[in-house]
Amino acid sequence: MNKTHEGAIMIRGKGTGFVAHPDLEEDIVIEREALGFALDGDIVEVELKKKVPGKRQEGKVVRVVKTAHRELIGTVKEKEEGGTNFFHLAPDNRRIHIRPRLPEATANDLGMKVVVDITKWSQPNLDPLAKITEVIGRAGDHETEMQAIIRSGGFSKAFPESVQQAAHELYERKEQIFAEAIADPKRRDFRGVTTMTIDPADAKDFDDALSVQTLENGNVEVGIHIADVSHYVVEGEPLDLEARERGTSVYLVDRVIPMLPEVLSNDLCSLRPNEDRLAFSAVFELTPEAKVATAWYGQTIIHSDKRFAYEDAQKVLDDQSGDYLAELNQLMTLSRLLRKKRYQSGAIAFEQPEVKFELDERGAPIRAYKKHRTETMLMIEDFMLLANREVATHINQKAKSQNREMAFVYRIHDLPNPDKIEELTTFVHALGYEFEAHKGVVKATEINKLMAAVEGKPEENLIKTASIRSMAKAVYSTKNIGHFGLAFKYYTHFTSPIRRYPDLMVHRMLRRHLDGSSIGQKETAKYEQISIQSSEREMEAVSAERDSIKFKQVEYMMNKVGEEFDAVITGVADWGIYVQDVESMAEGMVRLATIKSDYFEHEASKYRIKGQRTGKIYHLGDPVRVKLVRADKDERQLDFELVEEKKK
Repeated sequence: MNKTHEGAIMIRGKGTGFVAHPDLEEDIVIEREALGFALDGDIVEVELKKKVPGKRQEGKVVRVVKTAHRELIGTVKEKEEGGTNFFHLAPDNRRIHIRPRLPEATANDLGMKVVVDITKWSQPNLDPLAKITEVIGRAGDHETEMQAIIRSGGFSKAFPESVQQAAHELYERKEQIFAEAIADPKRRDFRGVTTMTIDPADAKDFDDALSVQTLENGNVEVGIHIADVSHYVVEGEPLDLEARERGTSVYLVDRVIPMLPEVLSNDLCSLRPNEDRLAFSAVFELTPEAKVATAWYGQTIIHSDKRFAYEDAQKVLDDQSGDYLAELNQLMTLSRLLRKKRYQSGAIAFEQPEVKFELDERGAPIRAYKKHRTETMLMIEDFMLLANREVATHINQKAKSQNREMAFVYRIHDLPNPDKIEELTTFVHALGYEFEAHKGVVKATEINKLMAAVEGKPEENLIKTASIRSMAKAVYSTKNIGHFGLAFKYYTHFTSPIRRYPDLMVHRMLRRHLDGSSIGQKETAKYEQISIQSSEREMEAVSAERDSIKFKQVEYMMNKVGEEFDAVITGVADWGIYVQDVESMAEGMVRLATIKSDYFEHEASKYRIKGQRTGKIYHLGDPVRVKLVRADKDERQLDFELVEEKKK
């Protein structure tokens, strides 16, 4: 094994680093004093220390190859050391272990959320010096915190002038662009077919529409029409380069940071009702058993007859009365068959509840609740999955028939890591559930059996979260390995080009393959690079979305100190138990020291704490009644105390 190794460093806790190594089962451990100038996420060169038998491989950072942080964001705080007071930055990112000193900061900066650049870092064991480059606002204020989350993820709501200008010019030329599109003989006209969009009630960008008509042979034609962004956004031009850089739209609690300017995302490209729109479509002739009899892919013109919110479409189906009842019934019948077949093939039912907020005019949360999933949501998902699978399968069939490789961008999901499955098995067994895995290899059907067994139980969300964490992450790639979670051999993202850059790439590549145009190795390498970048941007967007939810959950709880809640135990540690409020899904801690009835000890292997005197047990997944005693918006922390055990 080489004495040095290059990789991304993860820094956890008080400053312990971990770097994965392909030849080692466990990550290389780097203690704080051996971190050098590395920060979490940096690409580093690590020197491997002499291996001590029975201990994990240790290492030392010898060089930072590529830094992940051009700037740091946090709150200005004051600290006393050796009789003198100084200002420093407390970074928002809890994985940043340094506390940069701010020699130029003044008392006016105290408590402000700021952006800083490191100016001098001479010794790894000393905190660096930094200067404030921008004051975002007072820490804790709604707008300040949202802007800090956006900035931390490297996102920006504002578009450069050149991009705004390009979008404006497209809008000015919309009639001419549309006329040219209609004149294209390859573009099919679907304006005479009943078409509808079904989206969240507050949606403004309509990516997808469904058309439906019964054919003479008794089969049903379903058109899955996707906004034809590629017709407006030309590869390599300012709009495209900006969208590529952003990679995705970001959905925070109170706003969307769009990938494309709103004149495109909410107007020109959006499949709005009662307007002619350009689409890229996957049109399937489905048998009554929901088998694909024929398929057609290409650009179209559509006219959406109706804009449904999920709840409105669900009401029509529930009442069996209302607009487009026959079409909705046909779509729902087919979608149920598609879903059933998918689960029979081994797709994993990982649906987890989402938390939604009702905000007042200042952005403060006045209500936090679990989002209700209607079956119409699942129905739209079923047809989007069908389109994504069939488009990817079509490319592969075309490649096989021509006996050549065909470049494409896939959405892939690798098999789970055996070590993580072993951990999941131990965890699930400790909670009293059956789960069969052999040497870390598990069948999707086993995971589904587990999902069915926990449904409706207090620990359902906990076990689903643990299962998801044991899975590989789904990413974009030009190299197809299939999608484990969906049990699809071929899968892509075709259905959301307004908000995901890979979908825009897929549209362009599909058009070229339909036209018989070949994509060379050099171009494929470029697409692979963009796929990697898009996967990274997606993870950053998810992180920003989670941060905004966490902040709003704590803010929502601020005026509820002293109130009691029904909760579930979601974690057990030496110092306390983590609990999650059932309604708002806000998570906090009950410290062991606050449980006065007994002295509790942590039994890690059994995922529980046990009272020494009474033998009382609090187990992971147990329902409990708790009282909120502290809510700290700066630290994003909630502290609870146990009121009583809630009976199962």
